[in-house]
Amino acid sequence: MKTDILIVGAGIIGLSTAYHLSKEYPDKQITVVEKEAAAATHQTGHNSGVIHSGIYYRPGSYKAQFARNGSKSMIAFCKAHDIEYNQCGKVIVATSEAEIPRLKALYERGLENHLDVTLLDGQKVREIEPFVRTVSGILVKDTGIVDYRLVTEKFGELFEAGGGIIHYSAQVEDIERRDNHLMIKTSQEHYEADYLINCAGLYSDKLARLCGIDTAVRIIPFRGEYFKLDESVEHYVRTLIYPVPNPELPFLGVHFTNMIGGGVDVGPNAVLGFKKEAYGKIGFDFRETTEILTFPGLYRMGIKNIKEAIGEYYRSFNKKAFVKEAKKLIPLLDEEHIQPMEAGVRAQAMKPDGTLLDDFYFEEDERSLHVLNAPSPAATCSIEIGKEIVERFKSKTD
Repeated sequence: MKTDILIVGAGIIGLSTAYHLSKEYPDKQITVVEKEAAAATHQTGHNSGVIHSGIYYRPGSYKAQFARNGSKSMIAFCKAHDIEYNQCGKVIVATSEAEIPRLKALYERGLENHLDVTLLDGQKVREIEPFVRTVSGILVKDTGIVDYRLVTEKFGELFEAGGGIIHYSAQVEDIERRDNHLMIKTSQEHYEADYLINCAGLYSDKLARLCGIDTAVRIIPFRGEYFKLDESVEHYVRTLIYPVPNPELPFLGVHFTNMIGGGVDVGPNAVLGFKKEAYGKIGFDFRETTEILTFPGLYRMGIKNIKEAIGEYYRSFNKKAFVKEAKKLIPLLDEEHIQPMEAGVRAQAMKPDGTLLDDFYFEEDERSLHVLNAPSPAATCSIEIGKEIVERFKSKTD
């Protein structure tokens, strides 16, 4: 099958890219291939559903720019297509005086990123969230919630309505470079493509190497484990409640999220997965596990963060320890108030020196573009990332 552009991955980034490319290039044949039987099966489908504001991210970074613009474009898209959302806002809370300097630094970053943020004392925070333990906090009004699976499905629907093709159950097995095109072999079909866009998430590094990209980064899977609040205590959370994050880590810590379909999620912790799709606590794949455990960056990162890593694993296997972490924010919680739910897996790019890539990251050549780091807040930013990829493609063809 011949196609002008082949996109690998039918998550929210892949289908946003497909939709935006099809609008810009209506005469080009664009095809999406996805190894699963449906869209949004992995990171997108396990997303917490938060429309992020961009408060955490370095001013000028992709994440800061795309989250600020993406929260607006995502809400506009939802309005245009009757997708339910709620711009409920969130509070980031300091639970002790020692956290206040970090909280104030985060507030200043929010101002630098041109966000609607308000610094609150403990009493003002409790007027919003009466059950939270806090001495101070930040109200972030730009934050909301949505079901990103529905957003992804809408991207796909609009893409197909414009003549785009999506092939499911089509796993990429090999890529061969020819003089003026690429030959892509999948489990269902062979494709001849002028250009390839890699939005394969957990497997994006593997696909880049198949395509001849000599990338140094590796995608390391981190499993995020969540609990759900019992209905009897859902009233403990009115908006979204986040702790002050550790600036040395890419994870935001255990937090409380009202879900657009109802219920309140608590989590996640973040533990190393021993295979790419590490949804279970214990799971191994000989080849993938070997590749992960022999990557030198993993040990360099682990040495620097050994205390945090041990704590995350301990909470993974000890519900009481997880509840203890959650009680730092809401002291009235007990073990019987939370029940485990399905985990998600974060596709986190890491360098050989152990550095976790903080920003979205792309590598490309004349015939391909590879999205090699798109963890949270990528869903919020999916429209902006799709537009960025269109601009990068345009620069090669115009």
